[in-house]
Amino acid sequence: MSNSCHTFVAIWDIFPHLHNSIVNMIHSRSIMGKLTIIIAFGFLVLFSNNSFSQDGKALFTQNCASCHQVNKKLVGPALAGVEDRWPDKTKLHSWIKNNQAFLKTGDPYANNLYNEYNKSAMNIFTNLPDKDIDAILAYIKSVPPPTAGNPVAGGGNGSTAAAADSDNTLLFGVLTLVLAIVAFILLQVNANLKKLADDKEGVPSMEPVPVWRNKLYIMFGTLVLFTIGGYYTVMGAIDLGRSQNYEPSQPIFYSHKVHAGVNQISCLYCHGGAQESKHANIPSVNVCMNCHMAINEYKGDPLYTAEGVEVNGTNEIKKLYKYAAFEEGKPWDASKAKPIEWVRVHNLPDHVYFNHSQHIMVGKVQCQTCHGEITKMDEVKQFAELSMGWCINCHRESKVQFADNGFYSIYEKYHQDIKNGTMDSVTVENIGGTECQKCHY
Repeated sequence: MSNSCHTFVAIWDIFPHLHNSIVNMIHSRSIMGKLTIIIAFGFLVLFSNNSFSQDGKALFTQNCASCHQVNKKLVGPALAGVEDRWPDKTKLHSWIKNNQAFLKTGDPYANNLYNEYNKSAMNIFTNLPDKDIDAILAYIKSVPPPTAGNPVAGGGNGSTAAAADSDNTLLFGVLTLVLAIVAFILLQVNANLKKLADDKEGVPSMEPVPVWRNKLYIMFGTLVLFTIGGYYTVMGAIDLGRSQNYEPSQPIFYSHKVHAGVNQISCLYCHGGAQESKHANIPSVNVCMNCHMAINEYKGDPLYTAEGVEVNGTNEIKKLYKYAAFEEGKPWDASKAKPIEWVRVHNLPDHVYFNHSQHIMVGKVQCQTCHGEITKMDEVKQFAELSMGWCINCHRESKVQFADNGFYSIYEKYHQDIKNGTMDSVTVENIGGTECQKCHY
């Protein structure tokens, strides 16, 4: 923000000089071209850093956000200050591109980091160029630390970062408007001074064309409207059907933080279909009652909705009893239970094929990769955008559990290449994970 302000102050300081230059160059036919170059250069200076940061944010979301946050540990370490932790930026680039190959160099920091996270291998990004890695690192630097006393629901820092991005957007929008007004004023000053000079020299001049009838202004305004309208139309079309951060209220306040986090209940206990079938399945009432026939009171930490409203956990258990038609102290007749009308959070288009068991059992993908830090969520929200680009990028970078996996025994060439040392790993893309018919009917 400070750089942008300094730029604006510098422009304001040289305004008198610009006025004098206009007077001195009033007879020059190239004044419009020079003004255009100055204004274009100003836009370039103002928006270059911001555009670089926005590109880095998009790259971070696509490549890193499934396992990392900036200011908080997720599946991997928090990335704030990552460049300071590495003694050499070249080593950091090598680590990001292929951590398994870099570990073989014996670098002590890399090996300690690998051991600290239970030898969990990071995805390989050999196709990521250095400029994209630098853009990601620049974005990480631009994210401010979370403010104390303003925690974000779910334990993340997304709201803080979003607020900072919003503030920067507003600043650059205001500066853009100011520069546009300055450019318009300069054009009018140029026209008026030229008319005065022509009158003084006795050169006949035409009456000035009103702004609303000036073809140049009309053309420029039309182009601006088409550009802005086209941008928002395209972005709106891209976002159709996407529900990232969708966090609906449920008929019963079910806290994954309490169940999967505090009490360490396995995801597969409630969502057994995730390892056996295409769908993860929503647990039936009797699965809930397996525990809650005995647990009829909540005694844990206070629960809060996304809006910050405190929830009475014991009352939520009573709601479950109502659906189950269960009365304490009496035998339970499960045939009288009614299904809970849970609101679906994650939903893919009908033409997309996704198989949970293939990812969980064969691919060994962790639930958090797609669903985020679910063990710290009270009300569940959609963590990933689940777009086609997001899935394809994951398939390009994710290594499969190739060794000692009978499912991949037919890929004899890759097994031989690994033995010969010509390949060190196999990605989902190598086994056809980016072919259209794999995911589309």
